[in-house]
Amino acid sequence: MPLRFTLRQLEYFIAVGEAGSIALASEKVNVTAPSMSSAIAQLEAGFGVQLFTRRHAQGSVLTPTGERFLEQARVVLANAAELNDLANIYTGSVRGPLRVGCLKTFVQLMVPQLRRGFEDKHANVEFSQVDLDQAQIFEALGAARIDVALTYDLSLNSDIDFQPLRALPPYVMVASDHPLAGRRELGAADLVDHVMVLLDMPHSSDYFLSLFRALGQRPRIAERTSEIAVQRALVANGFGFGISNMRTVSEHAMDGKALKFIPLQTEVAPLHLGIALPRSAHVSRTIQAFIDHCHEAADADRLPGLVP
Repeated sequence: MPLRFTLRQLEYFIAVGEAGSIALASEKVNVTAPSMSSAIAQLEAGFGVQLFTRRHAQGSVLTPTGERFLEQARVVLANAAELNDLANIYTGSVRGPLRVGCLKTFVQLMVPQLRRGFEDKHANVEFSQVDLDQAQIFEALGAARIDVALTYDLSLNSDIDFQPLRALPPYVMVASDHPLAGRRELGAADLVDHVMVLLDMPHSSDYFLSLFRALGQRPRIAERTSEIAVQRALVANGFGFGISNMRTVSEHAMDGKALKFIPLQTEVAPLHLGIALPRSAHVSRTIQAFIDHCHEAADADRLPGLVP
């Protein structure tokens, strides 16, 4: 009996099922919408079933049959990935797809250089990166939309295996002319009379606010942003202090304004930068090669963008 589908068709079907529309899915996987629509039509024709109900206002909604097909399609692709890994083991090569989730806080700082070094060593790997916040990383790992993630050890649950790369204690960022700029170190009590620019991302903001909990006070938040580059620019231009666990090589905002980084003395444990992956997931040869690549950089104190 001839096979009724291709793995590519299953990939497109899963992408549309998760995105809820062909237009959004085509942007995500960088394939034209007509090509994706055609692949799904062929899949439906091959099996003689309707996988989606197409509504103009609501996009493409999975039918009950489509929901069951989506579950099984993920299993088929996972099994295909294991076959690919078996071939890699026997041939001694590292190849195939690798989907890496990256926390938005530091993706621009660290990931491009790590990726460049990895792809230079393993030219047959199809590397793709997705920029996410912490909550999105957990969801994407659970749904197997990414294989591994570079992130912090924030709010980890029992389903996640986390391998730390480096401890990241907090620093206070201030403009060069800020009243606290001349201090060698600071405590939370030194900050409560000054306004704050908060990096407001899921889980991350809870950590930054926890640094003030022992005082029984909250910082005076003047500005909130979910973009680290915006936070640095606001701080450098005098809109308040910021707190960051990234002591970066660059001491400037993107507009060229100078920043000062001052260690924050606290009893709160530092964050750890590391690698997260589902505890029950199969770790392929390709995934392990990327994990090893990150550990090698950390062990040599050469994580891109960070002060050694």
